[in-house]
Amino acid sequence: MGHEFEGVDEIEVPASVEDVWQAIATGPGIDSWFMGRNEVANGQVKMAFGEYRPTHEITAWEPPHHFKQDSGKAPDGRFIAYEFMVEGRDHGSTVLRMVTSGFLPGDDWADEFEAMTLGGALFVSTLREYLHHFAGRTARPLTVFGPMISDWDEAWKKLDEAIAATLPGAVEYHRNAHTLGLRTDKAMYRFMRGFSGPMIATHHVFEGDESEQDWQNFLDTTLGEQR
Repeated sequence: MGHEFEGVDEIEVPASVEDVWQAIATGPGIDSWFMGRNEVANGQVKMAFGEYRPTHEITAWEPPHHFKQDSGKAPDGRFIAYEFMVEGRDHGSTVLRMVTSGFLPGDDWADEFEAMTLGGALFVSTLREYLHHFAGRTARPLTVFGPMISDWDEAWKKLDEAIAATLPGAVEYHRNAHTLGLRTDKAMYRFMRGFSGPMIATHHVFEGDESEQDWQNFLDTTLGEQR
């Protein structure tokens, strides 16, 4: 049957129009709050997130106010588009309006839509956090796929206990049934329930030399699997 969807988010941030444009329409900017590594060039946005490596076409480019990228339709009708509209306000603040739209094919679209919605809420919160606390800076993205989880309630409990010891003083800026976001003065740390079953860490590090291997060890030790 499938499902067509559209969601709208609007945030006001204490950042300039130029800093917001940098965050949404350049590879280093997108790296600093979204997921994986991103490249914006030659009319396309290319992402690398584990084995997921989509290429989107840029369908609106009016710097620094309007940017849109679109996956194009797959043979089964699947597509997703991200649109950003940027408007400056008095006293140096900026309003960013974001529209996510697309189509999910198949009779089992509901589970995927729920995961997409909960994950999307984390990305919006992270972008807001980035533009409040790190605007104009570039993060080093870290992506780690942890153990497969069978009991998510227990996994989140173990993760909370380990984070309290590993990141004392971290500010929790987002939490829902599938995601967790935390901030320190040097990084933003995010944990997500992967749609296919693993715990995923997708962090943005602004200072320090912590590595993906460090966080691989953390997830495996915390959640009970050794690699």
